[in-house]
Amino acid sequence: MPQASIKSSQASDPLAGTDLSDEAILDRGKSVLVAESEAILDALSRLGGDFVGAVRGVANCRGRVCVTGVGKAGLIGAKIQATLASTGTLSYSLHPVEALHGDLGMVHGDDVVMALSKSGGSELVRLLPLLKKLGCKIILLTANVKSPAAAHADFVLDIGSTEEACPLRLAPSSSAAAMLAIGDALTLTVMQCKSVQPEQYATYHPGGALGRFLMKNEEVMRQGADCPCVQEHMTIGQCYEAILAAPHRAGAAAVVDDDHKLVGIITHGDFFRMFKNHEKVADRPVCEVMTKDPKRINHQGKVVDALELMHTHAIDELPVVNDENVLVGLIDIQDLIAKGFLGVGG
Repeated sequence: MPQASIKSSQASDPLAGTDLSDEAILDRGKSVLVAESEAILDALSRLGGDFVGAVRGVANCRGRVCVTGVGKAGLIGAKIQATLASTGTLSYSLHPVEALHGDLGMVHGDDVVMALSKSGGSELVRLLPLLKKLGCKIILLTANVKSPAAAHADFVLDIGSTEEACPLRLAPSSSAAAMLAIGDALTLTVMQCKSVQPEQYATYHPGGALGRFLMKNEEVMRQGADCPCVQEHMTIGQCYEAILAAPHRAGAAAVVDDDHKLVGIITHGDFFRMFKNHEKVADRPVCEVMTKDPKRINHQGKVVDALELMHTHAIDELPVVNDENVLVGLIDIQDLIAKGFLGVGG
């Protein structure tokens, strides 16, 4: 940009080149947010039939979605591509320059191309005709709907041409915000079209807080030998031996009937109270001392719900049953802590 133009831009900004006060800094930050929010609202007013066509094109794509762009638009595209992938749409990123030097070979005719360019120029002008020749449908996000790139697009999404929030009115800011917002609008609408459910979403986010929030009880419960279990006619002594025999330290044993349906539970706390009272209980049947009809949770339920139940009732072990009340496992609070579930104990 010519030096005179830069000086002109600076002159239009009373804060440029000065030592900013706290108030001026806050005002500058607010002005950026206002400018970017206005750009998004302007983009909102421009949504129309091409947006509908673009959503249907991505939702019905038989191949993958190829996202391409240069510079800041390319970075915004990378975020949109990541959101597509994380919400169940097969996608990949393609750099326009690398595409012209061999990477075009990764594109298939069944792919849908989402191209991003504020000006609608750059390397995309050379790339899009080649992609079109392969048979790809092309979606273009741009501020110039009459650009050379737009001439090759099936659907053109207008991000608007509001002034950049940058003090020099140069760095992509308002335009980048509008471009990202339209990309999110498209991606999340496609997600709804595909009726993506929380369980499907969880498979794309197995780690971190999202994964933990959506984990099912059957994924964390103890099973087999790690889930001590006795029948109600067995003795307290046999119950204690079952707990000790568990490969991993167990704090309780579930009690079941002849059909393996849950009828009770005996915890270490129960043993402690009996021994403290000097009771001779080794030969007593489990059914006489167990906690009857204990709290339980379904194996298909969420772990976060199990954790809430354990916290509410101050219990460290929670039996897990199936739809017929048959015991299938046991959740131990120590396992939840080890897996990163926080907020235990308040």
